[in-house]
Amino acid sequence: MPRRAPRRTRGRRRPQPRIAGAQPVREDAPRRGLRDVLRREWQDVAVAAWRELRARGAAGVALALCGTVAMIVLHGLEQLPEPDRVVRMLGEVRADQPLWQSLLRTPLSVFIPTREQPPWGGVPRLVLAFGLAQLLIGWRRTLLVAYGATLAGTLGARVMVAIGPGHWAGVPESYAHAVDTGASAAVVGLFTYLAVRLRAPVLCLAFVVPTVIGSLLNPNLAGREHLVAVALTAATAAALHPRRPTS
Repeated sequence: MPRRAPRRTRGRRRPQPRIAGAQPVREDAPRRGLRDVLRREWQDVAVAAWRELRARGAAGVALALCGTVAMIVLHGLEQLPEPDRVVRMLGEVRADQPLWQSLLRTPLSVFIPTREQPPWGGVPRLVLAFGLAQLLIGWRRTLLVAYGATLAGTLGARVMVAIGPGHWAGVPESYAHAVDTGASAAVVGLFTYLAVRLRAPVLCLAFVVPTVIGSLLNPNLAGREHLVAVALTAATAAALHPRRPTS
């Protein structure tokens, strides 16, 4: 009888014989750990914020919208002589002022842009910081963290001026006449709190680390205030939330 040709399986690979004692190929542990961390951050930050935004709409980012409008309006008022004096009187914070006066002006100073730079560069960061924070931790905690970070920088400036230039933590007395950092300390404080609270390394690398590096390269009073705000906010978040929140 004629021999039958062997049957061919189109598109299928013949399984390879398994060698006795061979271990299955496993993914590198550090790579798998990094992938898990990034996946958790994506779920805890991006997905969670998107769900809250879809559920609450524009009300979920009301602080970001109001802060943007306030920053743009205050920048416009600073360009006019008479309104500029009012803005300075209500929201300008310096280390040479009485403490009670600085405390009263600090809430408005959170939304006053830096005079040396236009607000358009800081608006996207402010929208993202306040928007993410309100969606993920609520509006009350967002305001508390933003005010606390700004106040930490303000009080830190007073301490550094009081120490004086003879110490590594001090600054010259002339720095007391410099205007406070404004919204930037609140923004970096919010990003720091979210990064520590949610264990979000990408958020930290994208928004906190550049500010820290810039402050170290240019250690003026504003840069030192940023470092104080980052350090105290990170320490507070780590103490209040020692573990990553469970999803």
